Amino acid sequence: MSQASAGIPEVRFDERSLFVEASRRAGGLDDFGDDSFRAAFRLLIAGLEGEAKLTPIGRVTEWERTVGLLVNRLRQQDHVKRHPEILEEEIRRPVVIVGFPRTGTTMLHRLLASAPGMNAVYWWECRHPSPFPGTRWGEPDPRIAAAKEEVRQILAARPELAAIHPWDAEGPDEEIMLMENSFLSWTPESMHDLPSFGAWRERQDLTPAYTYLRQQLQFLQWQKRKAGRCGDLWVLKAPFHLGYVEELFAAFPDAQIVQTHRDPVQSVPSFASMTVALWGLGSDDVDPVVAGQRWARKFHDGLYSRMAARDRRWNDRFIDVWYRDVARDPLAQVRRIYAFIGRELTPEMERAMQRWVDTNPREGRPPHEYTLEQFGFTEAGIEDYFAEYRRRFVAGRV
Repeated sequence: MSQASAGIPEVRFDERSLFVEASRRAGGLDDFGDDSFRAAFRLLIAGLEGEAKLTPIGRVTEWERTVGLLVNRLRQQDHVKRHPEILEEEIRRPVVIVGFPRTGTTMLHRLLASAPGMNAVYWWECRHPSPFPGTRWGEPDPRIAAAKEEVRQILAARPELAAIHPWDAEGPDEEIMLMENSFLSWTPESMHDLPSFGAWRERQDLTPAYTYLRQQLQFLQWQKRKAGRCGDLWVLKAPFHLGYVEELFAAFPDAQIVQTHRDPVQSVPSFASMTVALWGLGSDDVDPVVAGQRWARKFHDGLYSRMAARDRRWNDRFIDVWYRDVARDPLAQVRRIYAFIGRELTPEMERAMQRWVDTNPREGRPPHEYTLEQFGFTEAGIEDYFAEYRRRFVAGRV
């Protein structure tokens, strides 16, 4: 890393320098664990260097993020070697929320996670899954302060993101950020224009990514146990899982799936708007039509893959929940979910979740404004593209 004349460091996405810097920051550790991440890592840094059209600040930010992911791998591998009991942690019957983004997955996830006895991956754990050196169990975790500062910087750079997603460094969030440590998730594609990496990743077997996700959850469960805050049921959520049902069930054979639904006419352009805002964090050259059309296709393909897998084998492992039903009466949907998973919903749990509803109104956030046209969409076009899905899961509910 050298100093540019404008004061912004010049960086190159060079494999060796990234590995050397990660090892330095991790105190000399050099074992990154299973090598399955390396091909994806190389394709990603090539895309960041050659395709993403990053600004100088965007390059530095993404270089730092990439180093951080490598540090995460080093620290986790070191903990697993020193504490092999981590891999004996059992992740039993996790509840996994899937569905298009913008279908109420975040609200439902945080609502369920607010009940006593639940485990969730918090935003600060997603970004920093390994304890910082010197962390003491039971004391305030320094990772929280680091995550809060990161969220502050994100919203300072793109204030419109506050209207799109409820950012909360201490709140439950998507384990897709944990999967980013395998370099096989779509998180980089949601942050930057990376067509070559995305096309390559979609052709890969993602079993290693899900295997590594399971290990990371074991690691986090071990930490929660050490800190005295471990529940007995995980509630997870990531739209990413839509296209990878087989891989998800291979890693978590007893997982129970909650699928959220909303008309794609509403959800697809809403996520396109979020993607454009995220791409704008690191680039001044963002094409809303490219972002919208690419992500419409990704969700279409993932959704229809899930529909086929569900019909083929796993329909009884899914419960369907509709966006407007959650918005209208969230506790009624919670009762449906608890009946589906065969778990008692106690009055204490209901009271805790009702408190969450009362203190997290959607009205407190600014309006999220966009048009279909700015992403190259028309209402009729989206309806046609998702016609079979709309017929099966949306008709009569919009």
